[in-house]
Amino acid sequence: MNYCKTKNHLEYSQLLEEFYNGCKNTQKIGMEYERIPIRKSDSEVVSYYGEYGMEELLREIAKEDNWDYILDGANIIGLKKLHDTITLEPGCQFELSLEPQDYIKDLKSKIEEIDTNIRPILDKFGIELINKGVSPKTTYRNIKLIPKQRYAIMANYLWGILSDVMMRETAGIQVGIDYKSEEDAIRKFNLANLMMPFVTAIYSNSKIRGGVDTGYKSFRALAWLNTDNDRCGFATKFTDGMCFRDYVNRLLDTPMIFINRENRTISLNGRMTFKEFMKDGYEGFEAEIEDWNLHANLYFPEVRLRNFIEIRNHDCVGGGLQYSIPAFYKGIMYNESAFDEAENLLGKFFGKEINELRYNVAKYGIRSKIRGTKISDICKKLTDIAYQSLITQKNDEEKFLEPAIELLKQGKMPADL
Repeated sequence: MNYCKTKNHLEYSQLLEEFYNGCKNTQKIGMEYERIPIRKSDSEVVSYYGEYGMEELLREIAKEDNWDYILDGANIIGLKKLHDTITLEPGCQFELSLEPQDYIKDLKSKIEEIDTNIRPILDKFGIELINKGVSPKTTYRNIKLIPKQRYAIMANYLWGILSDVMMRETAGIQVGIDYKSEEDAIRKFNLANLMMPFVTAIYSNSKIRGGVDTGYKSFRALAWLNTDNDRCGFATKFTDGMCFRDYVNRLLDTPMIFINRENRTISLNGRMTFKEFMKDGYEGFEAEIEDWNLHANLYFPEVRLRNFIEIRNHDCVGGGLQYSIPAFYKGIMYNESAFDEAENLLGKFFGKEINELRYNVAKYGIRSKIRGTKISDICKKLTDIAYQSLITQKNDEEKFLEPAIELLKQGKMPADL
């Protein structure tokens, strides 16, 4: 197969370069923190529109705390200040995206600073940001998409039976970690995929939806499993022989949703893969590197390769548990002996078993089984590996893991509280 050139000479090597450019000798932690905005008066999700809606909330935050607007056409869809952003997800979920930091305490300080500054505005608007993985009362039928062009196109394209739930009702926490080489990236990518169902179980926190008990510990995880099999779930078969090329080739064979040109969003609606777009173009448009970056960003596996590794499938949690998520990954991913220990613990499981476990943890959380045994003991071992590693790093960051460890000792997860 020849991926070499399009008419405007976008080359396969340029696609790979986006990942090689991520190699760096840093060990920072990034965090994206989504919460669901509800009205205090009736616990319904706050609309984007109208008086005391989310657009007006963003406008007020910008005025009071010196943020700049992020616009889609004339609509305010987010705010930015230096390297931090506040954005709205499709169903008005309120997301903080923070500049990566060396220490978790700095992520915590930034979140607390922003929360403190916006608290009087939230109170004025009668809004509370809740730490749940799914809207506990309002379902997608009563949540309008925010007026962002790409979201309307995505809603029409994503074909899974729970894609509307995923887009409009769910909130999660994502963590970004650095890699120093292709080999390091692939090892971290593979281990993160192996750990993902166990960590999803630990932080299961989306049991109540539409005012009723769904019977699932993480309805959010179930929604992602039923969103779009072309672009969700495992990114590739994670094997020792995997490389950046395998990830690139998987992306090349994935149907495209849209491209952007001159502030316009142009729907492709899955009509072609990126490989076909590189070869033939689309209605006079030729492939550009910005199209590739957008396409890669519209790929939603539980672990995503970018110029860092993005680990995605955690329900939103609060009460201090939110900081235990980056602490968990920092403890394991940035300590060689801890990494080896976690790898050895999980390396005995096959990909098929891990894939089946992804479905089981949505329903049962830490009470799921693998090879006939509850996974709670494995979850405890993983958190202990991370905890001991953080102790050796001598930055007093093991304390951030203690809320998760305490819950596991009780045989519980956030959905049980």
